[in-house]
Amino acid sequence: MSAETRDSGRTGRKSDRGGNPVSRFFKSLSLFISQILDELRKVVRPTRSELVNYTIVVIVFVSFVMALVSALDYAFTKLVLWVFGG
Repeated sequence: MSAETRDSGRTGRKSDRGGNPVSRFFKSLSLFISQILDELRKVVRPTRSELVNYTIVVIVFVSFVMALVSALDYAFTKLVLWVFGG
C-alpha cells in the first residue's frame, strides 16, 4: 500500500504535530475561541415575559421543595425524639 493510498482519506490539512509549539498553542486557542463564539451565536435568549415566567416557576418550585424538606425534617425529629424518649 503506497503512502498516497493511505493518505487519500485525509482532508489535505497539514498535521498539527509539527511546527513551533507556541504557534500550535495559539492556533488551538484561536480555534477554541472561534468555536465558543460560534456556539454563542446559536443561543436563543428568552423574551422578558418568558424570563419572568421561568423565574416565578423556579421560585414556586424551590419554595415547595423547601416546605417539603422542612416538614420531613420536623416529622423525623419528632419520631426520633419519641423513639428515644426525648
